[in-house]
Amino acid sequence: MAFLKFNKSELVNLAYSLKREILCANKTGAYCNTSIVTCNTRRYHGLLAVTLDRFGGDRFLLLSDLDETLVVDGKQFNLGIHCYGDTYEPRGHKYVVDFNADPVPQITCKVGEILFRKSIVLAQDRDQVMVKYELLESPAPVVLQLRPYLAFRNIHDLTHENPDANIYGAEIQNGMTFRMYANFPNLNLQVSDRRATFNVNPYWNKNITYSDEYRRGFDCREDLLVPGWFEARLKAGDALVFSASLMQEDPTEFKRRFTSCVREAGEITSYRDQLRRCADTLITNHNNRKRINAGFSWLYTGLLRETLQALPGLTLYGLNDPAQFEDILDNLIADEQERLFRRTTQVEAPLYLASNLQAYIDYGADPKYVWKKYGIIVRGIVESYLPGERAEVSMQPNGLLWAQKDGVALTWMNAYIDGRAVTERAGYQVETNAFWYNSVCFAVEMEGRYGARNSHFVKKWAAIRDLIRDNYQKTFWNAERGCLADYVDNEGQHMDIRPNQIYALSVAYSPIDEALAPSILRVIDNELVTARGLRTLSPRDPRYKAVYEGTQRERDLAYHQGSTRPFLLRPYVEVSFKIKGAAFWKRAEWLIEGFYADLGKHGVGAFSELYDGDPPHEPHGAISSALSTAALLSIEHMLDKYKED
Repeated sequence: MAFLKFNKSELVNLAYSLKREILCANKTGAYCNTSIVTCNTRRYHGLLAVTLDRFGGDRFLLLSDLDETLVVDGKQFNLGIHCYGDTYEPRGHKYVVDFNADPVPQITCKVGEILFRKSIVLAQDRDQVMVKYELLESPAPVVLQLRPYLAFRNIHDLTHENPDANIYGAEIQNGMTFRMYANFPNLNLQVSDRRATFNVNPYWNKNITYSDEYRRGFDCREDLLVPGWFEARLKAGDALVFSASLMQEDPTEFKRRFTSCVREAGEITSYRDQLRRCADTLITNHNNRKRINAGFSWLYTGLLRETLQALPGLTLYGLNDPAQFEDILDNLIADEQERLFRRTTQVEAPLYLASNLQAYIDYGADPKYVWKKYGIIVRGIVESYLPGERAEVSMQPNGLLWAQKDGVALTWMNAYIDGRAVTERAGYQVETNAFWYNSVCFAVEMEGRYGARNSHFVKKWAAIRDLIRDNYQKTFWNAERGCLADYVDNEGQHMDIRPNQIYALSVAYSPIDEALAPSILRVIDNELVTARGLRTLSPRDPRYKAVYEGTQRERDLAYHQGSTRPFLLRPYVEVSFKIKGAAFWKRAEWLIEGFYADLGKHGVGAFSELYDGDPPHEPHGAISSALSTAALLSIEHMLDKYKED
């Protein structure tokens, strides 16, 4: 597609190209992530990072980079690029003339009369990255040299020259195998050409600098091991495939497998196709256990809140796969017993389960089946908020939930500076209590329909449901401001204009009188809605930070104090359709079009975690976010529904 292509003038401008990233991910939990000119700018960048159970399921970067050198008539042209402080060397980007991300990342270089192309794929069913090199045009034979850069470290860390590293490998078919440290798996580097050679010449390439880490004030320099180089001879029309894998592969299969991987990637013909592809890459099936990755490259897999927020959007509206919805939900429930039923610093997260099941039923699942399978879980979650069950949150005599743990942010707004929460929000939180009321109503209704006859649960919780309803609005509604307080503590209402109040209107069982909804929505429209999501704080607030940039401290101050979140558009659009009906359709369409326009801006072909609060709303954070992707798929689903109606 046109929006996934770049031209030479853009690519050779490092200020432009280094901000745009390639991302490939597979079902084993592996990924490949770098800039579009293959210069690594983050510690998380690399050609092959894999999930290792032997180290607790964290991701580890094994192959950081692969430098290509073309040798023509004794002259060397190095196509690689690395940053060393303020210097980029070699400057291989100057040879790049084209980049295309569809169906796989593909970079074309021109050196004099030589036209050379490399394409990158990540196998979906194994920890293997393959790079295909094609000599498209050349007046004479060319020697291709490939220098691997080895890291063997956690993706969050950096490595340096050290005496513990095993800098030598062992020969295998068409290549070499390396294991730099004990307990790591072997990394097998092989090429498709049996005539190619590997020249052993290990050395540490020192002080490689990651410019994004430097800009943010983090440790940013590391040493990488270059164990030698592959060398192969190519003539015009020849192709060679390089493979890095945890398994010793059959090199005779590389070209066929590469072609198969490209075919499996499929053609992108619409923005909806791109959304679905992203949805699929965010779901892993490591060890045959399906889970959602919160975002690439540094966010974690299987997180409670992020999984429950993204689950319907990715699996139902994106992939039309109810079985996958249940698989992921079942695995999450099995993994998160402690947080679901006993204690968590994400006090509202367990309450998302009811919303997920409501979405599943709306999608077409049999409600009786759903309650028979998950009713015991929902009832257990609701009961866990009774007094004495959880230390961090508890139901009060007025039926509402009070959440407090000194110095701890107990909601999704959980940034910290110097160990202190930026937005602690202790007390009655507007969104937590909206989800609480929704969960209780859902449990009472479903248990009344499909549970035991004369259920004690229904009698007990119907009374609590009514108590919550009686107290929610009087606790949070502020007539003077025409909206809801963000939270309420012993000092009274805190009228920070934040997006959390939208959930009081979006939940299936709203605790707010219908007549008040337009006023609340008007405040959100006027102060929070942007072309890239909802701001996390009104610009009128003196704490508002318009731009998410700078040091860690500066970014943490902006994280929930002004930067926008695309995922908040889902409840906003849902509420707007409820109140304004089909007349809101064009506005909803406009709200998501901007994200498609940005597909070549941050993560190429992916949907970013957050944006600046002020125009031009530059993207930041994780380059591929499960929450953002799921929200856009949910909105597309709403657009389809209202278009049909």
